Amino acid sequence: MADRSNILKRFELKEYPQPELLKLKYPVFLCHGYGAIGSVIKSGPLHDPCMKIREHGVVAIAPNIVPYARIETRAENWVKLIHDFCEDHNYEKVNVVAHSMGGLDIRCALSKMDVAHKVESLTTIATPHHGSSLADLVLKAPELLTEKLSLVFDWFGNNVFPKTKSDALGSLEQLSCSYVKEVFNPGHPNVEDVAYYSYSAAVGKGTEYSINPVLKFQNSQIFEKEGGNDAFVSIESAKWGTHQESVPLSHLAQMHLQMNKESKKIYEQFWMNVIKRLAENGH
Repeated sequence: MADRSNILKRFELKEYPQPELLKLKYPVFLCHGYGAIGSVIKSGPLHDPCMKIREHGVVAIAPNIVPYARIETRAENWVKLIHDFCEDHNYEKVNVVAHSMGGLDIRCALSKMDVAHKVESLTTIATPHHGSSLADLVLKAPELLTEKLSLVFDWFGNNVFPKTKSDALGSLEQLSCSYVKEVFNPGHPNVEDVAYYSYSAAVGKGTEYSINPVLKFQNSQIFEKEGGNDAFVSIESAKWGTHQESVPLSHLAQMHLQMNKESKKIYEQFWMNVIKRLAENGH
């Protein structure tokens, strides 16, 4: 009889089986980073996180822009979309949540373009605020190789997003440690009246969390230069404004790519925590 009760216990109905409802003052506007890996198999790099946020009753949108372009070009794209979104849906402001290079795009937009009055907060996830030694490593490759790769990326970028001309090599150069630290950061200070938050991530070397074997080499290379990292951006480089936490997710898993049983639960909890913290801070 006891065994039968235990079996039935598994089928016991929850009083509230739906995802927890969260409420924000302003909607969430998601900005993706460099590249278009997610666009090949999904509606966009941050489509899945966007839909995960919507599950909790929060208005969220994740537009796509040119995947390979310089920060200034991408920033202009985001500014237009933020203004369009606010105007079309009658929102005063948005909470921007930016992944990877998207965080640099929005920092540029906030400090140099007419959009700060439309942004309540900027939350960056694995953004290389102090550059990426992976970018440095790629840029040290033989010139012929980098030129050929950039041509391939530009061709791909121009086809998946023909509205804006791609510049894979130019944008990669802007992710180098020297450029971000010596040029970008001094020229793009934080603006008043916008809250800045950041999240970092680390898996693989130096952690107890596994990483896809394909990413092991670059994970180890970044670790030797910068310490713990998500195979693209280090913990230290991702810190900007109020650092919220470091999560055990790879750069791709943050976008719901290359998932496993271990990362699935962490991914779901992570994105819920991002929204919860915005709500707790009155955004």
